[in-house]
Amino acid sequence: MPRAYPVWSIQQAPGQSGRLQRLRLWAQIGFFVLFVMAPVFDLLRYDLTRGHAYLLGFEWRLGLDDYFAGRISGTEAGINILLRLFLPILGGAALFLAVAWRWGRVYCGWLCPHFSVVETINALMRRASGKQSLWDRKALPGKNPDGSPFRVDARWWLATLPLTVAFALLWAVVLLTYLLPPAEVYANLFALAPTRNQATFIGAATVVLTLEFLFARHLFCRFGCAVGLFQSLAWMSNRDAMVVGFQRPRAADCATCYAASGPGYAACEGVCPMRLRPRVPKHQMFTCTQCAQCVAACATVQDGQPGGTLLAWVEREEARTNETRMSLTGKR
Repeated sequence: MPRAYPVWSIQQAPGQSGRLQRLRLWAQIGFFVLFVMAPVFDLLRYDLTRGHAYLLGFEWRLGLDDYFAGRISGTEAGINILLRLFLPILGGAALFLAVAWRWGRVYCGWLCPHFSVVETINALMRRASGKQSLWDRKALPGKNPDGSPFRVDARWWLATLPLTVAFALLWAVVLLTYLLPPAEVYANLFALAPTRNQATFIGAATVVLTLEFLFARHLFCRFGCAVGLFQSLAWMSNRDAMVVGFQRPRAADCATCYAASGPGYAACEGVCPMRLRPRVPKHQMFTCTQCAQCVAACATVQDGQPGGTLLAWVEREEARTNETRMSLTGKR
């Protein structure tokens, strides 16, 4: 039976895996900046005060003003709606799902501004409590995948809680700028004089998002996000899609990880932001975001072993072979 091989050679060594994670971090930072600044530069937003959208700096109208003014017929108005609304939306959705069909939830793991907040709060909570989530049953061992000690200090809660509220406030303000003129929103905030509706929206959204970031961020990503759900459905329908493959014939080498990390603990499971177990069949990895943190952790633990990492991205025939092997031999 053929051995699983990495899709990208960048995963062959711990140092290369580290570079992949740095690349992912910069992609997340760049997209988060884009998420914040897109309304400011009219790259994408809908203005409730003017009744039309903006796209790439231009006004995006459906052409209904001419219909209401009697300058065009109902048929022409219908064609405008088809060409200016439904076709762009359906075309963008088709392209988005085509990417997910082949590569899975790469948007979530590499770009999504919500997921970047999830990972940031995970890291802060681990420093404060030893767990990435309040709902984890047990704390992670006090070691990193490279064997270095990891110290837990409750004083990190003094940073975790305010930063969580700050993230929620930033999200609330940014979401409002997608609906109202950003210049007006930011000017009112800087003057500490938002309108009643603006203050109500920002206050309510900040409270809801704070609770979500603190208690339900993983649950939202796994079960509440429609964008993630449709990506997962597209990915699951393609047996050739990229997936984290496990070299099951070398499963005994996992003992190296258990010995380094502690009893009952695997580094690949501990670093997963979605609280998944990477060495399982694909249907049990439904919400995998392709962040490759498990791959990087495995490469680090297995550094120096003759066969190298046990986890790697695989696709096409190797993805089908990996799934067959995993299903026949059980979870582990």
